[in-house]
Amino acid sequence: MITTFLIVVSAVFYLFYKVKYFQTKSPIEKKWISTKGNIAIGIFLISFGLNQIVITTTVALIIGTIFILLGTANVYFGYKAYKHYVPFVIQEANSKN
Repeated sequence: MITTFLIVVSAVFYLFYKVKYFQTKSPIEKKWISTKGNIAIGIFLISFGLNQIVITTTVALIIGTIFILLGTANVYFGYKAYKHYVPFVIQEANSKN
């Protein structure tokens, strides 16, 4: 049940960040928002993979494991990129004022 909730919430956050990405004009902020979208899609993949593991077939177990690995990589590299862009976004915001 919780995985279904996480799947829906992370998909909504991904769509939110994707729309926000297209509305943003500044290039650094676009990259920063894109990394947040990558984290959201990573959580989606992890949740979907966990949901598949509950099914006891071998194919579902393999697919679930692949989704968990891809989602973990997405979250990890998305978070690293997020941390990288935070100072640039702050600098860009301060230069606008």
